[in-house]
Amino acid sequence: MDPVRNPYAPGAGQRPPELAGRSKQLDAFDVVLERIARGRPERSVVLTGLRGVGKTVLLNHLRSAAISRRWGTGKIEARPDQDLRRPLSSALHMAVREIAASHRDPDRVDEFLGVLKSFALKASADKGMRDKWQPGIDAPALKGRADTGDIEIDLVELLLDAASLARDVGVGIAIFIDEMQDLAAEDVSAICGACHELSQDAAPLIVVGAGLPHLPAVLSASKSYSERLFSYHRIDRLDRASADQALIAPAEREDVEFTSGALDALYAAADGYPYFVQAYGKATWDHAAASPITDADVRVAAPTAEDELAVGFFGSRYERATPAEREYMRAMADLSGDDGPVATAKIASELGRRPASLSPARDGLIKKGLIYSAERGSIGFTVPHFGRYLRGQAD
Repeated sequence: MDPVRNPYAPGAGQRPPELAGRSKQLDAFDVVLERIARGRPERSVVLTGLRGVGKTVLLNHLRSAAISRRWGTGKIEARPDQDLRRPLSSALHMAVREIAASHRDPDRVDEFLGVLKSFALKASADKGMRDKWQPGIDAPALKGRADTGDIEIDLVELLLDAASLARDVGVGIAIFIDEMQDLAAEDVSAICGACHELSQDAAPLIVVGAGLPHLPAVLSASKSYSERLFSYHRIDRLDRASADQALIAPAEREDVEFTSGALDALYAAADGYPYFVQAYGKATWDHAAASPITDADVRVAAPTAEDELAVGFFGSRYERATPAEREYMRAMADLSGDDGPVATAKIASELGRRPASLSPARDGLIKKGLIYSAERGSIGFTVPHFGRYLRGQAD
């Protein structure tokens, strides 16, 4: 098979040739956009799931849906210990520029940009950097609005002003936040507070966040009413029909077919996880001699896909962990035969240690995004099949 024509695309956030199994979320978002367009109140949206299930891909598709309706959009990727003001200012600046050309009052736009600049200049970097850094907003800072230094007060004022600008034009604004669980606690609280005010005002501005499975708990810990602020969508592995579609549709566009046995073997290998579907699909295409692709081709190609996953998907994450953190993860892997959540008390028992003494390793792994707190007293891998990978390494 010609590798140049290979349609499959495993990659972090990379758009697959066929977005299969996500019509429910796309349709729900279309309803959100239409309701806001009609002046109806709507909740912001949160996508949650393990790594490799396609949250970032879906987030980008939702953004495209908003852009197609001429909304202003901006996107940020949260990072631990990163101040929210700078990336959010850049994202909102982009969103406002997209709608500014349609606004009939340039002075109103400039006034908002002045507020945005004041908000941005309150970024809590060290003083030397703050004095040198400029947000790239071509308007003088407007004092007295969104510049108190209290992120919760300032964000409410800023987003209400942005929503008012969008309402003038008859469109909305959507801010997309990937890796939302990595926001600082005060920033999470500020976003929840702002979303609360926006929903009460039926304002045409929403936040669309994506993050790991414990993101709802992060939001709930910040504001007790967060469960009513957002529409939550759990993004999981693909069912068999959707996984087959993700493979068949791109191949058909290249006049290539799969046998039923090949599809059986590919689903067994990928387990429905979109990233794995792409990885095994790509390797199988490259190894197959001709169409139709068979189960024998899958068996020959599987070691190549597994080697690439071991280095790029699993290994790169494992290498980020300290020796103590690796010991903790290996104990998790030994205890989780199905790679499901494991009780922290069992991990302590497995290692012959007091639970408190393992807190630094556990907290370090959570900050690195390798594990998450599944529920009180238990912990799980953020990466599907990571336990299986670790057990294989031990062998």
